[in-house]
Amino acid sequence: MSATERLDMVEQDFAHRPRRRAAVRALVPVGVIAAAASGIGLVPALASDSGPNLPSLTAEQLVAKAIGSDVQSLSGTVKVSADLGVPTQLLGAADGAVGGGHGSRAGADPTAKLTELLGGEHTLQVAVDGPDHQRVGLIENLAGYELVRNGDQVWAWDSSSNQALHLTAPKDAGRSGEHGHGEAGKAPLTGAPTTPQEAAKLFLGQSAATTSVTVDGTATVAGQKAYELSVKPKQSGSTIGEVRIAVDADNGVPLAVVVQAADGSKVLDVHFSSVSFAKPAAGTFDFKAPKGAKVTERPAGADGQHKQPEAGAPSGRNDVRTIGEGWTTVLSAKLPSAPAPKPDSTSGADHRKHGRSSLPQDPAALAKSLGKKVDGGSLISTKVLNVLITDDGRVLAGAVTLPVLQNAAGVK
Repeated sequence: MSATERLDMVEQDFAHRPRRRAAVRALVPVGVIAAAASGIGLVPALASDSGPNLPSLTAEQLVAKAIGSDVQSLSGTVKVSADLGVPTQLLGAADGAVGGGHGSRAGADPTAKLTELLGGEHTLQVAVDGPDHQRVGLIENLAGYELVRNGDQVWAWDSSSNQALHLTAPKDAGRSGEHGHGEAGKAPLTGAPTTPQEAAKLFLGQSAATTSVTVDGTATVAGQKAYELSVKPKQSGSTIGEVRIAVDADNGVPLAVVVQAADGSKVLDVHFSSVSFAKPAAGTFDFKAPKGAKVTERPAGADGQHKQPEAGAPSGRNDVRTIGEGWTTVLSAKLPSAPAPKPDSTSGADHRKHGRSSLPQDPAALAKSLGKKVDGGSLISTKVLNVLITDDGRVLAGAVTLPVLQNAAGVK
């Protein structure tokens, strides 16, 4: 049996989750995009040149070890450093887009909040005890953000605005799949990966037909001995050059994920700086909204929350579609029109005087102001993500080159 066939067998272990696999292919290459969707690629700087001596494993064995890891409990500190080169204005537009356009709840909305992870350095405190008990805390600039799942109760709280979002899932949510856990129970709590494990599974879910995987040394991460996997696209047209994944030698938990652009530069960094595999205390997942917090109640899954588009199918948010496969997947959506002006008693003169405006920025105008003219529309380029805004009002984005975007858009 060839290496490709063995890797395909590992891939088939997850065939009972077709929608998750489609989401994987969409999320792997794509950063947060205005009017389209969000996804996080992740990159840490791994240990020293001389790693620990470990028994030899093949790439297929190590992939199977990582994907098949049965560790249910852990806690620790995750360091995130992102250098995607995404314009600040584009991140602001994406914040509104991934939050569903509801600015009033953007302060606590998980997907909108995690847009911030695409730039700068961040520290996350994480705790997990199976698919129903998870906690992620983001602390920076004397402000905090908490995201907690405790059974069917999900809370998100932003300390800077003192806003909270409370989601209640149906009692049978996440329980209809095999082994008693459906897709909802296994998906990332935030809808985007915030730990190396979640990120690694996105990349390791790629088909062997589009991906090359090799074992490339060992490392020590957060005090744990680990193997290093090198994952590279076989397809031409990707702006991602390599993904390096550190896999715990004992239990198979991915401890770090390193993504490099095609030019060799690191673009994102997520790794455990400390980790424990002991079961967190039950009280870790308790949450009560602080006094005076503005609480928004919403059923889990409302407005398409945590849902990803299947390949070639609309997601229900701006008709997002996926085009292509593997590392050259492109997300396509209609560019939203400018929101209607909000009623405001303040005169236009006063707005100009104080440098403010009640008129929301037109997404098309913003996109064109950030991009350069190319055949078929305007191009916004970053170190990994490229976004094409077509002349007919579509936005196509992916970690792909301009020709791939133009081909997906049907530009002649």
